[in-house]
Amino acid sequence: MAIREVLKMGDPRLLAPAQPVEDFGSPELAQLIVDMHDTMRALNGAGLAAPQIGVGLQVVIFEVAANRRYPEAGNVPFTVLINPVLTPLSEVMEEGWEGCLSVPGMRGRVPRHADLRYQGFDAAGTPIDRSVSGFHARVVQHEVDHLRGILYPMRIRDLRYFGFTDTLFPGQALQDD
Repeated sequence: MAIREVLKMGDPRLLAPAQPVEDFGSPELAQLIVDMHDTMRALNGAGLAAPQIGVGLQVVIFEVAANRRYPEAGNVPFTVLINPVLTPLSEVMEEGWEGCLSVPGMRGRVPRHADLRYQGFDAAGTPIDRSVSGFHARVVQHEVDHLRGILYPMRIRDLRYFGFTDTLFPGQALQDD
């Protein structure tokens, strides 16, 4: 079990595009995924991208199961998604609150595609092809943005809806994603 340090906004490594994974099934990739999982769980996150722990590879993980911060979200199965390709399934955009382990203590309203197809591979190189909507689609887009060097504040359209979590939501025990 290895909980890794999560890079914070301002670190230039978060702005660099990640490289595709070429060596599926390697011990190094397996250890990276274990470290990412342990880190995400320890910080109570909904997802984590490899660049957030300083690894410039196209690897994201995500999972939401009965999270009190997102009671309306439903379950999002634990997924390892490597070398992802996203395809919007409609032009419909939804605004929603997001947080991030790399932007601790803050939240912002971010527009995201409501319906999405994502494709990629799992750790063994087996293809993944899913069509999702709502919160599941939001989580995937947020994590894949990290692979492109994009942090959620870069997508906020109206900065009146960006601020410190404890100020925006007083008395609520929200944490970062």
